[in-house]
Amino acid sequence: MTRIGLISDTHSFLDEAVFEHFKNCDEVWHAGDFGSITLIQALQQRLNASGKMIPLRGVYGNIDNQEIRNIFPEKLFFTCEAVKVFMQHIGGYPTRYAPGVKKEIMANKPRLFISGHSHILKVMYDEQLGCLHMNAGAAGKEGWHKVRTLIRFVIDGEQIKDCEVIELGKR
Repeated sequence: MTRIGLISDTHSFLDEAVFEHFKNCDEVWHAGDFGSITLIQALQQRLNASGKMIPLRGVYGNIDNQEIRNIFPEKLFFTCEAVKVFMQHIGGYPTRYAPGVKKEIMANKPRLFISGHSHILKVMYDEQLGCLHMNAGAAGKEGWHKVRTLIRFVIDGEQIKDCEVIELGKR
């Protein structure tokens, strides 16, 4: 069983409450628009402060500079337990995928597709492609969203379960 904290669109702002919500997570995934290398360093340092090494997986977003792009890819494919995952910042969602995303899903057959960018929290299943889509909304203060959000969920073997939407407060 792997407990995952999903965050996106921090835009250089990292709420202290994130660490309370992610304290029991085994991994943290960031769906892009970190905003600064300083935020990445602070996130990694705080996640590992207890001595438990918590991996940070992520992709760069459209506002991220070359330094961040040298650390994180545009597209990330990996397997967590028995679930194939595809992550891309600008990805859209079922029936309205960004250009090329549907093709990637069809070719790689992930069971979970994660994106950011829109600042709109979504968890929806694509029946046609057999793939769950998650967008954690935005945890930062930049953008037009009204409430800052995160997602916490569990991957247990082939199951994706116990999905929780967390509100961090007003932007």
